[in-house]
Amino acid sequence: MKKIYLDYAATTPVDKRVLKEMQPYFSEKFGNTMSLHSFGQEAKFALDQSRQVLADLINANPNEIIFTGSATESNNLAFKGLAFNMPKGSRARHIIISSIEHACIMETAKWLSRGFRVTKIPVDKYGMVNPKDVEREIRPDTILVSVMHASNEIGTIQNITEIGKICREKKVYFHTDASQSLGKIPIDVKKMNVDLLTASSHKIYGPKGAGLLYVREGIKLVPLLHGGGQENGLRSSTVNVPAIVGFAKAAEICKKEMAAEGKRLIKLRDKLIRSVLKISNSHLNGHSKNRLPNNANFWFEFVEGESLIMRLDLEGIACSTGSACSSFKLEPSYVLMALGLKPQESHGSLRVSLGRFTTEKEIDQLIKVLPGIVKKIRDISPYKK
Repeated sequence: MKKIYLDYAATTPVDKRVLKEMQPYFSEKFGNTMSLHSFGQEAKFALDQSRQVLADLINANPNEIIFTGSATESNNLAFKGLAFNMPKGSRARHIIISSIEHACIMETAKWLSRGFRVTKIPVDKYGMVNPKDVEREIRPDTILVSVMHASNEIGTIQNITEIGKICREKKVYFHTDASQSLGKIPIDVKKMNVDLLTASSHKIYGPKGAGLLYVREGIKLVPLLHGGGQENGLRSSTVNVPAIVGFAKAAEICKKEMAAEGKRLIKLRDKLIRSVLKISNSHLNGHSKNRLPNNANFWFEFVEGESLIMRLDLEGIACSTGSACSSFKLEPSYVLMALGLKPQESHGSLRVSLGRFTTEKEIDQLIKVLPGIVKKIRDISPYKK
């Protein structure tokens, strides 16, 4: 049985073109970027070139790109770095986030809540943040607003430009987690009024272990790691050159292929959505149109999501119930509950995320087996009346 992978929101396979670009930096061009000799300078050149490529993808300046080990690290650096930079005794101790942020934002904000006040902005039934709600919650002591560009779970794309404009007018820093949107839809940090932006390599067919934080020039952060002073002193650690080179190559490919790939994925996504919604008592989570090209998230009445995932896996199809970081937790999805779903309803969710190597034949296979699986689960469901 050929396996079908439909969980690209969790992680992506490394593109062969990316792997080819990385290989010399493991054993041939292996120098330390801080070394002054030719080996080190060769690695430093690759690092500088990679920084330029990623800056070009989001219309930033190269010196505004800080490489990290992951999106989680980038989000922690953005929040804690800004919070710890507040002058001692400052009354500016208020942070605003949306109620559907990734777990690493939620947990970082929770940790900071021991010394900072945190406000969670609600979303509507489609997972959209109302910019007016953000404006209403900004206070004189607000230092940071963070709203993800696109949801990793339901795919809804936020009005980042409008929220950023409000924050800029109010002189409040604005951060967005673009881990799911980078490489899939256009990003322009200048037009979007973004001060800080997070992205990750392994979501765009690059290797795991590489992320970035865009920090608008002039913004001061306190580093989480102290040491050799790499990355403008904001991320001390010997630079993972192979991973960063791979990250940059993945970004370069995405930039070149984004428009065509987006159209292809939207066609497959919409075909899937139309077919799945023909199943009785099935519902689409997130915005019907304003969503990522590769995301389709559903909930089924009288169905338990984990059972659905396991039965699909037996058919050779890999999907998820939500965020990969929360897939082993049995609690109902806080993202779906923020949309207004009840705990029992949120347990019946299915996230299907498509990618570069998804074919129409694979989507057809999911469409073929899913109705029967849903029926079997419902036939034995204790929730069905």
